[in-house]
Amino acid sequence: MDDHTVIDAKGLTKRFNSFTAVDEITFKVKKGEIFGFLGANGAGKTTAIKMLTGLLRPTSGSARVAGYDVFREPDHIKRNIGYMSQRFSLYNDLTVVENIRLYAGIYGLKRQKINQKAGDLLHTLGIHSYRDSLVKDLPLGFKQKLAFSIAIFHEPRMVFLDEPTGGVDPIARRQFWEMIYEAAERGITPFVTTHYMDEAEYCDRVSIMVEGKIMALDTPGKLKEKFKADSMDQVFLKLARAS
Repeated sequence: MDDHTVIDAKGLTKRFNSFTAVDEITFKVKKGEIFGFLGANGAGKTTAIKMLTGLLRPTSGSARVAGYDVFREPDHIKRNIGYMSQRFSLYNDLTVVENIRLYAGIYGLKRQKINQKAGDLLHTLGIHSYRDSLVKDLPLGFKQKLAFSIAIFHEPRMVFLDEPTGGVDPIARRQFWEMIYEAAERGITPFVTTHYMDEAEYCDRVSIMVEGKIMALDTPGKLKEKFKADSMDQVFLKLARAS
């Protein structure tokens, strides 16, 4: 695995007794590319992400994430990635700045570095006036942007974003994607799952999972050309119907 590859999965599989949730998926993700990981509920996306983030041991196959092996080095993976859950990953009963300090401390940043970066972050997000407010009192759009910023606060090699724009308005969604672009330009690789097929158009490459298998993997433009579709939504529907 070279320095330009952040995920290298080969035949990655997860079985639960007789049920195969992820069925021999093989793909690579390059540094700095925005990689879309799409599929309907139950397609196997969440199980695959749990294996890639070191939270779930695969049944078979192999994968290296951020340079580390998912079987032998899951703890190293966790320290070198960021993760933002679709269920909003911050603590509602802590203030904005308390959340920043908590997560930065978990990732091993020193107090002086945390204080410096926290001030810069609050200024960038335009929420300095909210620094001592409880997170539960923030507007949803601010919450999502704060959660993403904290997920990459330690400058990880890559960040997993599990349906990060669910429930936010179109303007907030666009602003969030601008943050994703900025992170990618800094060399942080965003790995994004989403139910919004129009968001697949924002990705450099897209994989589509159906019943545990990756059934399509390419740029949005080439996938639309291959499936003779006008949109990624049509590509997804054609794959789902074929299954």
